[in-house]
Amino acid sequence: MNRGPALSYNKEKENCNQGSDTMDRHYAEPHEVMYHTQLSRERLMGADTALLPGDPGRVRSLAEAMGPTVDLTSHREYTSCLTQVQNRPVLVCSTGMGGPSTAICLEELARLGIRRVIRVGTTGSIQDGLELGDVVIIKAAVRLEGTSSHYAPLEFPAVADFELTQLLAYAALVENVPHQVGICCSSDTFWPGQERYDSFTGYVLRRFQGSMKEWQQLGVTNYEMETAPVFVTSQALGLKAASLCGVVAKRTESESIASPEIYRLAENRFQTIVRRALNELLGREEKK
Repeated sequence: MNRGPALSYNKEKENCNQGSDTMDRHYAEPHEVMYHTQLSRERLMGADTALLPGDPGRVRSLAEAMGPTVDLTSHREYTSCLTQVQNRPVLVCSTGMGGPSTAICLEELARLGIRRVIRVGTTGSIQDGLELGDVVIIKAAVRLEGTSSHYAPLEFPAVADFELTQLLAYAALVENVPHQVGICCSSDTFWPGQERYDSFTGYVLRRFQGSMKEWQQLGVTNYEMETAPVFVTSQALGLKAASLCGVVAKRTESESIASPEIYRLAENRFQTIVRRALNELLGREEKK
C-alpha cells in the first residue's frame, strides 16, 4: 500500500489558540499504542482523515468501498482498517454506539494526528419526506445526550464543519443519491430518548413523551446517537467533523427497523457519497 506523505512528529507540546486561551496538544510518540483503539501513529502511516462508522461490522466494507484496504486492529468496540484514496491513507475506525465510546475514539485519534472525521452511520427519520434508504447529511445536532457536555456547556452548538458538509452535499447531488441536509437529534438511549414504545416495558419517561412531535415541528430530520458528541468533541479538540446517515427506520410510519435489503441500499448510498467527497477533497489538496 502506498504510504503517502508521512506526518512530521513534534515531541514538544504544540500550542493552539482557542479564543483568548492557549491549549496544549499532546501528540503520541510514533510507536506509542493507544489504550482503547490499539492504534499508533506508525500504523496510521500519515493518515489525517478518518471515517467513523458506529458498527465494527461495517468497517471493512466501508474501507473497501474507498480503495485498497489493510486490516489494522480490533479491540473492544474499536475495529479499524487503513484504506487509500488519491494515493493517500485514510483511516476507517468504528466508534461503538453512543457518545462515551465515540469521544474516547476521537481523543485517541486526535493524539495520532487525525485532523478531520466523518461519521458514517444509520438513522431513523422523523419527517415524511425522508424515505427508507435515503441519506441525511447532518449540518447540526440536538444535544440530547450527556457526553458533549463534558467538552462544552449546553449553550454551545453542535455543528458540522461547513466545507466538509458542502462536499458531502455536492457528492450526493453529483451521484444522484436521494438525500436531505438536516438536523439530527442525538440521544443517549435507543428507546426512551427517541420516544420508542416497543421496549421491554414500553415505558417512556414523562419528559420524553410527545418529544418526537416537538422535534418534528422544529424541523429535526432524524434520530441517532453519535453525531452531537462527534461535532462538539471534535470542535473542542480542534478537529473538523461532518456526519451522514442512511435511513433504515421511518418513524413517521413505524418503530420497526427496515429489512436487510434496505440496510444494503442505505450503505451503498452513503459509501457512494463518501467516496466521491473524499476523492474531491484529497484530489484538490494534491493539486495545491
